[in-house]
Amino acid sequence: MQTVISSKFQTTIPKKIREQLSLSVSDALEWKVEDGRIIVTSPKADFLKYKNSIHVGTGDIQEDIQQARRKRADRYA
Repeated sequence: MQTVISSKFQTTIPKKIREQLSLSVSDALEWKVEDGRIIVTSPKADFLKYKNSIHVGTGDIQEDIQQARRKRADRYA
């Protein structure tokens, strides 16, 4: 698939690719150059790498806030 670069250095993501990656307005794209090639990826596709890394459940919001403040204070102490 080819697209053209406009005078403002903009290009259009082909509809087929937008649909395959479920891209929508305001989504971010990551651009890299590797071995003279441009690699464009969608960072949102990586969300599954965080599976089971966040504990979910009931909690004490006030204690969570205090704990976060202590950690932040320790970082800048």
